[in-house]
Amino acid sequence: MEKKNQPNPRKKHEDFALKETSPNINGGKSSVGISTAFDLVEQMLFLYVKVERARDLMETCDPYVEIKLGNYRGTTKAFEKTPNPEWGTVFAFVKDRIQTTDVEISLFNKSAAGAEIGSIVMSIADVPLRIPPDSQLASQWYKLEKRNSNGSQVRGELMLSVWMGTQADNHYSIAWHSDAASVSGDGVINTQSKVYQSPRLWYLRVNIIEAQDLVIRDKNRKPEVLIEARLGIIQMISRISESKNLNPTWNQDMLLVAAEPFEKNLELRVVDKIGPNEIEVLGVCHIPLEKIEVRNDSSPVENRWYNLERPNGFKAGEEAKEVKFASKLHLRVSLDGGYHVLHEQIQYASDLRATSKSLWPKCIGVLELGILSASGLSPMKQRENQTDPFCVAKYGPKWVRTRTITNTSDPKWNEQYIFEVYDPCTVLTIGVFDNGYLQGGGDKGKDSRIGKVRIRLSTLETNRIYTHSYPLVALQACGVKKMGEIQLAVRFSCLSFINMLQTYAQPMLPEMHYALPLSIYQIDHLRDQCLNILSDRLTRAEPKLRREVIYYILDADSHLWSIRKSKANFNRIAALFEWLVLFCKWFGCVRSWTNPTLTVAVHMMFILIVFFPKLIFPTMFFYCFLVGMWRYRYRPRHPPHMDTELSYAYAVTPDDLEEEFDTFPSRVNGGALRRRYDKLRYIGGRMQVLMGDLATQGERIEGVLSWRDPRATALFMMFCLVAAVGMYVIPFDVLILLMGLYAMRHPIFRITLPSFPQNFLRRMPARIDSLL
Repeated sequence: MEKKNQPNPRKKHEDFALKETSPNINGGKSSVGISTAFDLVEQMLFLYVKVERARDLMETCDPYVEIKLGNYRGTTKAFEKTPNPEWGTVFAFVKDRIQTTDVEISLFNKSAAGAEIGSIVMSIADVPLRIPPDSQLASQWYKLEKRNSNGSQVRGELMLSVWMGTQADNHYSIAWHSDAASVSGDGVINTQSKVYQSPRLWYLRVNIIEAQDLVIRDKNRKPEVLIEARLGIIQMISRISESKNLNPTWNQDMLLVAAEPFEKNLELRVVDKIGPNEIEVLGVCHIPLEKIEVRNDSSPVENRWYNLERPNGFKAGEEAKEVKFASKLHLRVSLDGGYHVLHEQIQYASDLRATSKSLWPKCIGVLELGILSASGLSPMKQRENQTDPFCVAKYGPKWVRTRTITNTSDPKWNEQYIFEVYDPCTVLTIGVFDNGYLQGGGDKGKDSRIGKVRIRLSTLETNRIYTHSYPLVALQACGVKKMGEIQLAVRFSCLSFINMLQTYAQPMLPEMHYALPLSIYQIDHLRDQCLNILSDRLTRAEPKLRREVIYYILDADSHLWSIRKSKANFNRIAALFEWLVLFCKWFGCVRSWTNPTLTVAVHMMFILIVFFPKLIFPTMFFYCFLVGMWRYRYRPRHPPHMDTELSYAYAVTPDDLEEEFDTFPSRVNGGALRRRYDKLRYIGGRMQVLMGDLATQGERIEGVLSWRDPRATALFMMFCLVAAVGMYVIPFDVLILLMGLYAMRHPIFRITLPSFPQNFLRRMPARIDSLL
């Protein structure tokens, strides 16, 4: 029974394996050998209908247009009492799903219970084909005709343009798509494909030096003065000045994140902390960001005095009328453009350039991404048992979003995007989501995450097209689950091979990160600011790029505690030292003379290296070269993907998963929280013992000359004196030879007891005796 409940490792490997695909794509070249615009995706034909405007309608009607194509119906918005309405709405119908020969464009009057005013019928066979770089098709006026009318004329005309095009059409991203025919009204805009640009982020450094001539209400108390810095939605507080007077000093750096375009001024408030919940604002300073000095290196910034303004509602009694408000603030303020603003995890960074454009390196290539399709997606809306999927990809400052295809688990997007590459050691991130905002306005929904794929550019061969089906793996409260697969086509094209090779010799981050390094605390705090700013700016776009999408793509919660990740990282560290374990086992076989031929060969090689030491490094590097040549035959042919075994996803317990998905601070109380705390105490206790053992061993080595044990120190000093004389007399190569032969001596000359150095060190005193 136990064997039946165990998962099949082969089945797990097959379910989550990366599969190579063969989509029907152009392969990158046209008939004349020139790269085409959309050569990484399958070409899809759409019937485009653009409704421009109407004229000469009755003044009492509320017109709107309906496009009918078989079972598909798309409508424009209705205007009230408008005889000459303008819509400019584009409709796109997938040609493969068209089951009729005519397209009908009808004009209705909403105020007359949706009565039809007139219509236009066009044959799809007569529609022209337009493929970029062809110019936009000119719109024409069409006379409205009344169905079933006996030759009677209908008042009004419609300006239309109808053509057959591909996803390369410039109207593709703004069109109403038949793939989302069930969405109407304000929800249509949330189904469109868009390209977003992240705002350029700066580190704003405020060095607070001192304040002067502050005015407080109660002059009999020592003020506790601090500085509050505010920039838009970002706020920071300095420490309380140690000088409890009216001229406090700080000499403290405060780092904030500013985003272009600069919309808010930097506001600094000098605050006197009167009590735990009571403060007094002593003055306010507003600094426009456009007037702040830009610094691209570690050179010092000029310090300046800034006048403090009276806070709003300041009342200090009658004395305030006689006192001239002349308080000042001494600052160094700069926009540090020499840093790269770390809004991503450095392990998954997609851009490593400095903020200042003058420090940007040359572009080394382009990355082309074709988002083809997905298959087998799990239903995310449990009530309707459906999924409305869309994709979001990020590389550098560029975010792309595909259109939403409603009510399908096998969507086909076939959209292609291009990114500029400045560093090959960067990562492209693609996420698949379920659209939760198809019912119009409001922020009550949520874009549910389905899965994510990361592709590191340095693992790709240049100018090669990779077409694979990537598994979408999600870790849920019930365990690891495959949410489906996504089919991608990726090509990394190099513009300058020499420039790309030069990047491997350059530091990953700009020079200022090493001249004025940021602490781990500062990096984490600044990253939180970046996430808030990006979610604030990108939610202003239409359609909005929601906060949950941004946080998932940027791995905002990767720093939270997870015992699963801790075990996975421990296994990764253990795998790094696997070669050392194998070497120790091999050397144990040599020392035990299990294979006499091998042991004799090792002895001869050792003697050769001792007497010819100049062969050590050439042999080592030549061996590495041969290993690389041998492994070239077995080099990876596919990009890496999410590995469930490496992630320790199968060995995790339900309690560990519940803890990983818990919020911070925890929303759990009672027995579950106590169990987690007890487990954490147990793990912490084992780490405590390990750290104590390491400290003890180090203190024992340190204690051989500390005279804490006078007899042991005297013995060690005598050994050092004899060893110094012996090593001076005996040649170094002979000494190394004797040591090596002693280590590899035959087992009949060896005893199983610990060696003399081990016995001696274990008897050394340590400071553990002084611990409580």
